[in-house]
Amino acid sequence: MRGHSFFIAGDKMIDSRIKTLANFVNPGSRAADIGADHGYLSIELLKSGKAKFVIATDKNSGPAEVAEKNIVAAGLENFVEVRRGDGLKVINPGEVDTICIAGMGGALICEILRNSPEVVNSADNLILQPMNAPERVSDFISEIDWKIEDIDLAEVGGIVYEIFLAVKPENFSVKTFKKDSSPLLANFLNQRLKKLIRVRNEMSKSARARSGEKFLSLVSEIEKLKNFLNGG
Repeated sequence: MRGHSFFIAGDKMIDSRIKTLANFVNPGSRAADIGADHGYLSIELLKSGKAKFVIATDKNSGPAEVAEKNIVAAGLENFVEVRRGDGLKVINPGEVDTICIAGMGGALICEILRNSPEVVNSADNLILQPMNAPERVSDFISEIDWKIEDIDLAEVGGIVYEIFLAVKPENFSVKTFKKDSSPLLANFLNQRLKKLIRVRNEMSKSARARSGEKFLSLVSEIEKLKNFLNGG
């Protein structure tokens, strides 16, 4: 399939987004897979040795049942606990050291984290993959006084997504983001440029919007992206 990279987890297909997210997990972690859906991330974390135990949560009974079936089929039922519930609310502080939330909108990811501060603060790592509004996620990470340790990119269905690794300040180390050397970077920047141009064109219809600071900042970012992509 064009735009997809797949890996095998048992007899299931794991796309490059899940694989890239799993690569951020430290070996031997106790991980939470929030919004587990089919349970593919949980399976990948255990098969790869990235996690020794996973709590997989989903607030809908249908996906939770599918996840349980896939986990049993993979022979991993002794290492995964599937819980039905909303976000992190079904996890107790200290049960996991790594929280993974993927495949949701940026606003929803922030809401899930904001609603369970004790669980978040008891963890060491947040690995977050928003389907949209990644800037809201990065802003929220700063808001709770965590640091973005790394960012990588993954492409699924022709769309490039950012994946964030956030850590507490005391565990933070300065390094170059994987994103900056990713072969997907040009595609990602072109994707962002097209989005910003669409937003600029809509804002241009309003004289009030055109005179605002947000519009000027938008135009500036568009020019910077064009110069970068053109080798300037």
